[in-house]
Amino acid sequence: MRRSEVLAEESIVCLQKALNHLREIWELIGIPEDQRLQRTEVVKKHIKDLLDMMIAEEESLKERLIKSISVCQKELNTLCSELHVEPFQEEGETTILQLEKDLRTQVELMRKQKKERKQELKLLQEQDQELCEILCLPHYDVDSSSVPSLEELSQFRQHVATLRETKASRRDEFVNIKRQIILCMEELDHTPDTSFERDVVCEDEDAFCLSLENIATLQKLLRQLEMRKSQNEAVCEGLRAQIRELWDRLQIPAEEREAVATVMTGSKAKVRKALQLEVDRLEELKMQNMKKVIEAIRVELAQYWDQCFYSQEQRQAFAPYYAEDYTENLLQLHDAEIVRLRNYYEVHKELFEGVQKWEESWRLFLEFERKASDPSRFTNRGGNLLKEEKQRAKLQKLLPKLEEELKARIEMWEQEHSQAFVVNGQKFMEYVTEQWEMHRMEKERAKQERQLKNKKQTETEMLYGSAPRTPSKRRGLVPNTPGKVRKLNTTIMSNATANSSIRPVFGGTIYRSPVSRLPPSGSKPVVTSTCSGKKTPRAGRHGANKENLELNGSILSARTFKGFQI
Repeated sequence: MRRSEVLAEESIVCLQKALNHLREIWELIGIPEDQRLQRTEVVKKHIKDLLDMMIAEEESLKERLIKSISVCQKELNTLCSELHVEPFQEEGETTILQLEKDLRTQVELMRKQKKERKQELKLLQEQDQELCEILCLPHYDVDSSSVPSLEELSQFRQHVATLRETKASRRDEFVNIKRQIILCMEELDHTPDTSFERDVVCEDEDAFCLSLENIATLQKLLRQLEMRKSQNEAVCEGLRAQIRELWDRLQIPAEEREAVATVMTGSKAKVRKALQLEVDRLEELKMQNMKKVIEAIRVELAQYWDQCFYSQEQRQAFAPYYAEDYTENLLQLHDAEIVRLRNYYEVHKELFEGVQKWEESWRLFLEFERKASDPSRFTNRGGNLLKEEKQRAKLQKLLPKLEEELKARIEMWEQEHSQAFVVNGQKFMEYVTEQWEMHRMEKERAKQERQLKNKKQTETEMLYGSAPRTPSKRRGLVPNTPGKVRKLNTTIMSNATANSSIRPVFGGTIYRSPVSRLPPSGSKPVVTSTCSGKKTPRAGRHGANKENLELNGSILSARTFKGFQI
């Protein structure tokens, strides 16, 4: 039994006791029966009214609960639809009161979620509006009247985050470009003269619209200023080069040059103006010193001619170089020629430097070749001979390599420019071939001279005898006794090569001919040995010599005798 039922039975018992108690009181008082009945009716009526009132109140509560359940269910269904969630379902059977409580709690939760979503949507819309205004982009398309779903809010948040990143990157780019623009304007002494330039330079950075169009316009403005700056720098550098050239031509002292040293760097407008003033001053001074300037240009022309390997005909082709009427027109002709030559040298600089390297290596090679043919080189001390031989061998390998490299580069250059590359008036490879041919002919000429010299020397020695070739100290160790003669083996000397020579066999005193020298008048004759090894009487020596000279009707040469030692 429920406790409420127990309480109801106890209430009935209490009511019964109260009525019994009232009857006892009425009996003691002596209230008549009809009044007792009347009084009992009053008690009944009071109790009935009280119970009816209580029942009415409880019925009213029930109705309110039912009505609240109906309202909550409707609102909950609407909220679930707006929030894009599943409708609320009560689990199991429950009482009206519990159902009303659960529904009311769920409605409050849904209302809270709706409010939070609406607030976040509003905040995101405000941020989107601010960012879109700065970036000049259209607003994010979202229905403000409806409650956004969680997915829609996530997409909106991601969109706003992307806008923030775009704003940050464009702002960094804007700040960087603005800084460069300000530097360029300062360098050019340029004052902002358009509304856009003033907005960029003078206005607050946060107020600038970071649209793609504005960023592109900024980049264009920066390129224009940088181009002007580059042009200004080029002009200033040209003015400086012109000033240095005029200084050198006019031989301006260092003290005067130091006076304008402050404007020899930088490219600001005031620097350019100062440079132009200095050029004008030097140009005026140049006109006053025409001859001196032209002569300085001619010195420079000669240097470029040498560097460009100009032939004499090419040099003489510039007739104003030899004119002596120093006029402004002559100066202009020299200026134009030096500019042309300077440009010509710069275009061919790499090739000219290669040719110059070959020329230097060639001169060094010829020097080593000359030293190699010099007999006195064997008297050098300190290892110079070995060093020279190593360098000569190195140059013999280097020169063909340089020639091959230059040949390939020159052929490529001639194909690109459709003209011949000349050195000293002729093609370089022809020039190289000519140099090698001249070197070969010079070696051949030297070889023939040596052969002729050796032949003459041999003939002279055969006629008059040879002088001792050993040093004086060694010559003194060998007794020169005319009466004691020692015969050497007789050999035939080959003359197949031009560089062959007669060398000592045993280290003693060597004579090139069996014929002794003619004695001076009044001296004793000298005894010598003949080819047969027989001794010749002193009185008949002259006749023996005559037989040797006239043998077979010809003069004996170095081929017949190699040498005799006394």
